[in-house]
Amino acid sequence: MCGRPLLAAHYSSRGDTTMALDRWIALIILIMCTGYAYTAFFTMDDMLAPFMRRDPIWPSTFPKVLSVLGIVAALLIIFGFEKGDGQIKAGEINYRRLQDYKIGQAAVLLGLMVAYALLLRPLGFIGSTVGFLIIGSVLLGERRLHILIPVAVMAAFGIWYLVQEVLGIFLRPWPFVFGI
Repeated sequence: MCGRPLLAAHYSSRGDTTMALDRWIALIILIMCTGYAYTAFFTMDDMLAPFMRRDPIWPSTFPKVLSVLGIVAALLIIFGFEKGDGQIKAGEINYRRLQDYKIGQAAVLLGLMVAYALLLRPLGFIGSTVGFLIIGSVLLGERRLHILIPVAVMAAFGIWYLVQEVLGIFLRPWPFVFGI
C-alpha cells in the first residue's frame, strides 16, 4: 500500500490530500453504476412475465453486464496505482487548467444528444440519427462532407435495419408525416 490512504491515492504535486479530477469523475460514475446495478439486479427482473423467467437471456442481462463493467472500471481508476512522482502526464486531466479544454464544445455535444433524443419521434429515427451524426461530426472537426454524409446515411439505415428487421423491434424510421 506504500503507507498512503486508499481514497486519496492520487495526490497533486503540491502534496495536498485532494483527489485528482479524474478520480472524482470516476467516483461519480461509480455512484451512477451502483444505482444502475441495483435497478438491473433487483427491480427489473421482478417485472418479467412468468414465461420469460425461463429464458437464458433476460432484458436485464445487458444492463447487468454494463453496470458491473462500469463499477470495475471506476474502481480501477479510484484505487489505481500511483504513476510516478505526482506530475500530470500527457493523458490526464489537469483540473487547474480546465479553461484549456474544449468545455464549450463538450457542452454543445451534450445539448445535441438531448436534442437527438427529443427529435426521435418528430423526425423519425433515420432523420434524427443522420442529423446527429453529421452535426456532431462537424462539431468535432470533420470537414469532408462528401465522405461524412454517405457514411452517416449508411450507418443510420444499417442500425435501423438491424433493429427493425433482424431484431424485430419496431423503430419509426420516418417522421409522423410519412405515416406508420
